Amino acid sequence: MGLFDRLRNELIDIIEWIDDSHHTLVWRFPRYQNEIKNGAQLIVRPGQMAVLVKGGEIADVYEPGHYELSTENMPVLSTLMGWKYGFESPFKAEVYFVSTRQITDLKWGTPNPIMLRDPEFGPIRIRAFGTYALQATDPKALLREIVGTDDDFRSDEITELLRSMIISAFSQTLGELQIAALDMASRYHEIAGRVRDHVVEQIDDEYGLDCPQLVLVNVSLPEEVEKALDTRTSMGVIGDMNRYQQFQMGNALTEAASNPSGGGASEGMGLGMGMAMANQMLSGAMNAGNAGAMGAGAAPPPPPPAGWHIAVNGQTQGPFSIAQISSGIASGEVSRDTMVWTSGMQGWSAASTVPALANLFGAQAPPPPPPAP
Repeated sequence: MGLFDRLRNELIDIIEWIDDSHHTLVWRFPRYQNEIKNGAQLIVRPGQMAVLVKGGEIADVYEPGHYELSTENMPVLSTLMGWKYGFESPFKAEVYFVSTRQITDLKWGTPNPIMLRDPEFGPIRIRAFGTYALQATDPKALLREIVGTDDDFRSDEITELLRSMIISAFSQTLGELQIAALDMASRYHEIAGRVRDHVVEQIDDEYGLDCPQLVLVNVSLPEEVEKALDTRTSMGVIGDMNRYQQFQMGNALTEAASNPSGGGASEGMGLGMGMAMANQMLSGAMNAGNAGAMGAGAAPPPPPPAGWHIAVNGQTQGPFSIAQISSGIASGEVSRDTMVWTSGMQGWSAASTVPALANLFGAQAPPPPPPAP
């Protein structure tokens, strides 16, 4: 401290703290040799408290207000100094200002995933993050347990400890509530309230601090679990898988029919898709009929006959059932000249020449009569 500062302190003695910071919890007023004059003016602004410390022992505490320091408003210090009838000379004491306003922009989060047993998914790992507020409530406890002789104590010097307490309390709360992962979003407020209660129990009496607010912003699952949930949600939106497959097949048939450059490949694909669709529809009907028959105590149906094979562009398609062949004839994908084969035939034959399939084409119109001689 320069000579001018020393002279000024000899002439003017106003003790105050104009707090222009946002994270300072405790600030020690700088004094030359810690000397305070008799009748010094102590100004404590709203959101502050002042503490006088003499010889390492906490003396008087002042709420917001304007004070003229004398033996009347320094009872503890007067007792320590042995003043009975007032004093005239300066005395030595340290003055600490404690901010009692809330520091609200503090954040917490889980640096590592927390393991828990979910009733639906089994053992899973989750992460969480949120915000909290910090406030000094007992300046004496704060000075004794944390600040000590620090002349500028900021909130970031204690946030690491508080974050550890919050994470520990969060894990304890999840174990107590046994909430399923998919139900946590609807109970964020309850979880945060319990976590705050656990934290306040530890810091209130011991450190003279309070946690007025604690907010749980988000709980997230591992990426692979979220992908599985997305797949499960998509399946739920689709609903009936059989009807969805029929819809997909219908779209494929439409695209194949509108692609003239597809040639034989698109025709074969269209036939195959059409046959598969007919097979699904027939299987659904047979399953429904079989269920009714089984419920009535009827005997199981006989095994289906051997399937039919169809030659398409030099390639064999099949086997197909009679119902599928009939569907192919109705859609024009199987014609009278389509070559077919099934077990027991000597070789490939036109569909219209096979007795088992000929009646599927309907009555054939007679050819025109021969010309008159």
